[in-house]
Amino acid sequence: MATHPADSHDTIRVRGARENNLTGVDVDVPKRRLTVFTGVSGSGKSSLAFGTIAAESQRMINETYSAFVQGFLPQLARPELDSIDGVTTAILVDQERLGANIRSTVGTVSDANAMLRTLFSRVGEPQIGPPNAFSFNTPSVKASGAILVERTGRAKRERASFTMLGGMCPGCEGTGRVSDLDLAQLYDETKSINDGAITVPGYKPGGWSVRFYAESGFFDPDKPVRDFTPEELDAFLHKDETKIKLNGINITYAGLVPQVRKSMLSKDREAMQSHIRTFVDRAVTFMSCTECGGTRLAETARSSKIAGLHIGEACAMQVSDLLAWVRGLELEGAAPLLTALDDLLASFVDIGLGYLSLERASGTLSGGEAQRLKMIKHLGSPLTDVTYVFDEPTAGLHPHDIERMNDLLVQLRDKGNTVLVVEHKPETIAIADHVIDMGPGAGAHGGEVCFAGDLAGLHESGTVTGRHLGDRARIKHQVRAPNGAIEVRGASSNNLRDVDVDVPLGVLVALTGVAGSGKSSLVDEKLARRDGVAFVDQTPIKGSSRSNPATYTGLLESIRKAFAKANGVKPALFSSNSDGACPTCKGNGTITTEFGFMQGVTTPCEDCGGRRFTAAVLEYQFGGRNIADVLALPISDALDFFSSGEGKVPAAAKILKRLNDVGIGYVSLGQALSTLSGGERQRLKLAVQMGDGADVYVLDEPTTGLHLQDIEAMLAMLDELVDSGHSVIVIEHHQAVMAHADWIIDMGPGAGHDGGRVVFEGTPAQLTADGSTLTGRHLAGYVAE
Repeated sequence: MATHPADSHDTIRVRGARENNLTGVDVDVPKRRLTVFTGVSGSGKSSLAFGTIAAESQRMINETYSAFVQGFLPQLARPELDSIDGVTTAILVDQERLGANIRSTVGTVSDANAMLRTLFSRVGEPQIGPPNAFSFNTPSVKASGAILVERTGRAKRERASFTMLGGMCPGCEGTGRVSDLDLAQLYDETKSINDGAITVPGYKPGGWSVRFYAESGFFDPDKPVRDFTPEELDAFLHKDETKIKLNGINITYAGLVPQVRKSMLSKDREAMQSHIRTFVDRAVTFMSCTECGGTRLAETARSSKIAGLHIGEACAMQVSDLLAWVRGLELEGAAPLLTALDDLLASFVDIGLGYLSLERASGTLSGGEAQRLKMIKHLGSPLTDVTYVFDEPTAGLHPHDIERMNDLLVQLRDKGNTVLVVEHKPETIAIADHVIDMGPGAGAHGGEVCFAGDLAGLHESGTVTGRHLGDRARIKHQVRAPNGAIEVRGASSNNLRDVDVDVPLGVLVALTGVAGSGKSSLVDEKLARRDGVAFVDQTPIKGSSRSNPATYTGLLESIRKAFAKANGVKPALFSSNSDGACPTCKGNGTITTEFGFMQGVTTPCEDCGGRRFTAAVLEYQFGGRNIADVLALPISDALDFFSSGEGKVPAAAKILKRLNDVGIGYVSLGQALSTLSGGERQRLKLAVQMGDGADVYVLDEPTTGLHLQDIEAMLAMLDELVDSGHSVIVIEHHQAVMAHADWIIDMGPGAGHDGGRVVFEGTPAQLTADGSTLTGRHLAGYVAE
């Protein structure tokens, strides 16, 4: 029987892919199969899967919409490639953290809250109103007055009133918490406003924020605050919004306290820049709202109940318990809604998030949890022949949970979808129908397809991944002796159950346990904010599109000074944000040409050739290279350049060594921070904090995004930190790190309310010999004899 022509399109064919470090890659990806992209960090996996296949799919789909609709969509540039055929609709499921809006919760992100609001509005007793009456984002509104009504050609004024019942608690405005400000942290009463009395970050004398108060006319800006009259102090601190004229401009004045509440405290803590977060931690005490008990809901919303629970209590339940409650309901007229809610909550449990509650703030989720939450909407989707692209879906998962994730990936494939996974874990590589191994190295040394085929072929290929696929760690029997301990007593945040534990100092400690067992809660509550402790997590680095490793680490400062001294000019010439910037592209290196309703086109700047600096600046050299050449260097090459010879700059070499030691030597100095993965960002932050001289380093899964080959280098770097007198605590799931630790604290035994306890303390050898915990059994099965 002849093959139908439609069945011949069973491959995604990519030709001449040159995105980022890809070297004109030609590759065929089978459709309706599970394909895993492997290779060392920086080898080009994400550039091929996300930057080429997924990006071009999304761009072509956007082009099918009308020009009017395209104007509201993100403007996606065409990836650098010759051609791509056979591509289907791509859905990206990455590890970008969810928006940390203070009112964003697991329930609002997943739409579970919307279903519960509808359910309570229909069958809750007493019935109080529509779904909005149960929404903590909707305030109650009342209005009355005269309206103009037109009838039979005549207009007549009539009195009318309007009422809309919302579920927002008026005491905390739906945030579930109230804050108490320490006024002593907001201002220095010994100084005047013009002399810098305001100590809030961003309020600098002479700046607009301070002029806003100094020129308001409500008090003398040259008088010390302690000499203010009660009326002046009240106007400075507490005055409600008032219209004033400042230099002929009408603006709205507000006292310092309401201004700080509006500009800083309305944001989720996780979304703040680090210096603002430090200020908020010092100046603000957050308490659960006494009016709503932290439920965020108004009294009327809490008065309507189903089977004895109001909607706030339902959202506070662990999802697995909420699912059992929903399945126990028998409500007339609500069967379809209960079925949909059942399916949604069951997806949480299937994907390993049954330990969460719907009231959990979305900004507190890890990158792995956020990715799995995004997966939920796709599990029950009737769509087929879709290309799903996952970025390390096992990140943040205990070995016990990886098998469940693998089952979900296979389930998506078996529905007739193409599943593309960027992954390092051998357990997930093992289930692949097809493997594409990128390399052979990272950065400029990668960008090639080293192998494409099945798992057996990868084992025999001789590539870096093939050689390390069967790696097994050895238990460390000779462990370091601690030189003290951090005493943790009564830890009780989230699911922790009054945990008491001594965390040894002067050694490498691994904090282990299944996802949701309480590891991060223990760190957040009792370790991260101690003096002398540096907590390095995977939250995005704050910075503009111009930020890069050289600017973020302060490395560029010493480089600019070296160039300036060698050429007898000022350092500002060697900044693409200052005097040396190309005037045509303003130091961006690219020009975006807008075509009205059509998609804009971004091209390299013709005047500077994408190098960001003026031609005159590029004439200046240091050690035989100009500033653009230096910023194009990978960190490992830059370390060699600045360590010896004509280009020797000890201050730069010191920072570069730390960057190289943490495993990002392939990243170029001028690479935009927005292009770094979560693991790369974390290692960049670690390199910066290593220079601050902390006594204790707490790392959140430092192996995220690391190839099997790179794990050894990471362990060597951790050993170096400990041997130099520091203490290192890692939250980790990778068995190689557990086997290498001096001490293990295992949380569990399960997740959510089934966890929150210390189930084991001891050495790796004792953990495997004990065999009573999930971690111990998985570690025993992983390590070499």
